[in-house]
Amino acid sequence: MRIRRRPARPRSVALLLAALCGLLLPATAATTATAADNGTWGVFPTPPAGAAMTDRAYFFHQGTAGTALADSATILNSSDKELTFQVFATDAMNTPSGGAFALLPVEAKPKDVGAWIALAPEAATTVTVPAKGRKDIPFSVKVPADATPGDHVGGIVALNTAVEGVRRDGKVQVGVKRSVGARLYFRVPGPVTAGLSVEDVRVTRSAPVVPWLGDARATITYTLVNRGNVVVEPRVTISAQGLFGREVLDRAARATGLVLLPGQRAELSEAWPDAPQLDWVDVKVSADATAHPDLRSESGTDFLAVPWPAAGAALLLTAAATAFLILRRRRRTVPEHPQRTPDLVGGR
Repeated sequence: MRIRRRPARPRSVALLLAALCGLLLPATAATTATAADNGTWGVFPTPPAGAAMTDRAYFFHQGTAGTALADSATILNSSDKELTFQVFATDAMNTPSGGAFALLPVEAKPKDVGAWIALAPEAATTVTVPAKGRKDIPFSVKVPADATPGDHVGGIVALNTAVEGVRRDGKVQVGVKRSVGARLYFRVPGPVTAGLSVEDVRVTRSAPVVPWLGDARATITYTLVNRGNVVVEPRVTISAQGLFGREVLDRAARATGLVLLPGQRAELSEAWPDAPQLDWVDVKVSADATAHPDLRSESGTDFLAVPWPAAGAALLLTAAATAFLILRRRRRTVPEHPQRTPDLVGGR
């Protein structure tokens, strides 16, 4: 049962469609990049000579509009066989549901920092990395003259050219290829604004057939939106009050684990296993970020918690009892007509 849902604001689905388009192609589908290492191969910023591969986990760069700089990515093959990759640069996004960090697949054309990156000519087609070996891929970044201030996030991705599995999508067989990408964060200096809003708070719930003989369960769903131009890592606080201000839920501020990118939104859900069964409840969701002390947003919704099965049964019983009393009263008020004796004609 959906309760007092506020109308959802329009959402941009272009990035989601781009991220999923590869899944609709038979034998050539590519998934979005996962973390920097999947246990078989990994992509990392190339370390200085003699340094460990874990020297840098991500790429971090800064430059004004018109800046050009160079760096290098390393593909590390941990397997016992030679692997061949398609290497490309792309933009990052947050998945709409859950907000996970993702890099767009090769089919999606980058429009932000991924478009600023040019790989070395040797990565123009495919790159082969020997077993237990590595390959360094130089690249350059040229910041366009119209680049906006703030954070621009993307990555360098290595897509295995081998189909590692087949998945059936209806009547179509889909070839699955794995990809791994190293994140790239690029800051363009200038006016920066941290922005975070909580939107579209709603509650869905279910209750036991017989009230209070089981727990009522609810799910609180909300959307976090980064309306600024820098990356934020939100913390969320959830509270709820019943009638007369009675506290029925109090979840302290805790990290979501999200890296919410500028302009991105993420829908999150939290279970509420012991929700009220009979109450008028006001739910509030607030968000902040530890790196931005003045950043805070709050939104909420309310709902009427009623054990509807029991209420429905009570309503039916009440209606039946009312109907019985009305019929009984009508029978009592019907006038009784005495039996008339027929007139005798004639006589003795």
